[in-house]
Amino acid sequence: MATARSGNSVSIALRHPGVIALVVAGVTIAAMLIVDHGPWSRAKTQPAHVAMYATTGEAARAAGATVIPTEPKSRIEPERPGPKTSPAVNPVTP
Repeated sequence: MATARSGNSVSIALRHPGVIALVVAGVTIAAMLIVDHGPWSRAKTQPAHVAMYATTGEAARAAGATVIPTEPKSRIEPERPGPKTSPAVNPVTP
């Protein structure tokens, strides 16, 4: 009869939320280590013509294109064309 009680108490102890959280954390950490340090996460070498140009701008300049910044927006925006929209049906009042 003592063995039945000890077996029952072990199964009850394994259902404790703290034990479940530790098991989930352990499995998650193991999975992250496998994914981050597996053979598929090694550095990939690039061909010389790809590695020579690190950014899109450098590649464009090498191809002979002119790279210029976009013009900034005006501080005063024009009104939107078309009819004006109605106010909210249920406005929030403080």
